[in-house]
Amino acid sequence: MEYQFPKAKEPIPSAGKDDLIAIAGAGGFIAGNLVAYFKGKGFTRIRAIDKKPVSEWYQTVGGVENLCLDLSIEESCRRAVEGATEVYNLAADMGGMGFIETHRVDCLRSILINTHMVEAAWRAGAKRYFYSSSACAYNTDLQKDPRVRALKESDAYPAMAERGYGWEKLVSEMFCQEYWAERGLATFIARFHNVYGPFGTWVGGREKAPAAICRKVQEAIDSKSGAIDIWGDGTQTRSFMYIDDCVQGIDKITHCDALVATPINLGSSELIEINHLVSLAEEIGGVKLKRSYDPSAPKGVAGRNSDNTFIKQVLKWEPSTPFKAGLKKTYDWIATQRAARAAGRRVVD
Repeated sequence: MEYQFPKAKEPIPSAGKDDLIAIAGAGGFIAGNLVAYFKGKGFTRIRAIDKKPVSEWYQTVGGVENLCLDLSIEESCRRAVEGATEVYNLAADMGGMGFIETHRVDCLRSILINTHMVEAAWRAGAKRYFYSSSACAYNTDLQKDPRVRALKESDAYPAMAERGYGWEKLVSEMFCQEYWAERGLATFIARFHNVYGPFGTWVGGREKAPAAICRKVQEAIDSKSGAIDIWGDGTQTRSFMYIDDCVQGIDKITHCDALVATPINLGSSELIEINHLVSLAEEIGGVKLKRSYDPSAPKGVAGRNSDNTFIKQVLKWEPSTPFKAGLKKTYDWIATQRAARAAGRRVVD
């Protein structure tokens, strides 16, 4: 059982529309969409931070303060959160299985980001601090069967997280919990389950399965090869959460005082087999391809799904975008990116 941290005795202040919100990792997929989400809600002071040059960010939003800072450096974190009422830390060196299984040191080093960010947020007097954890923090012994039972929050312990990335997330969760228990910084922790959608990585090795499969189907159509390669044997199962559900969930979790210092699943409960994912992408593309399988490729655990009992109990809400609908939007967006690249224009990759 996880240790139960004390709940808030008084309401925790939240940012008003004119208070500063700092969002780390904003040059990437989820945080970039989170910036657009809060801007769309009418927040007038948003500071977006990423270590990539702004010209390389996946998306930028007008009227936002954009900073290029390496948040593995303590001084950069202090600058990033200066004057912020709320801090959203989604900065990390990560990607799909093709990246996290082969770059464990890089993933582990992301612990520097949260270590410095949570300290800087506390020193700056921030009222709410959100940390993006991952389902990779769960005990891998529970994920050896594609017909896996859905993982509930207590399944992170006894700890046997995914090597590298998963352990970094689990330890960073502890940092957040102890900053609440010992120093009074209200922290909120969501364990993401495979986020996908437009403005995400779709090529280059860091992409996740939905984007990779959509791209491969389109490449097969263009090349007329009639074939697609699949990592693993295709029986692996996952739940995939559409980006719109993700950013809405982040907002709901961070502003629910009952969830202070309490890790919670943020993911769809719709379990998808990789073979079925391929079939859906083929259907969208109007093609049927010959499949070849690579059992030696990075493939992660055999099965993983999100148990949403807790989030439905507390928030009366859960991610609900049907996977087929979200995949169609993702497929169409990747098609626009590929066309733009073919025309020599800069694209998100």
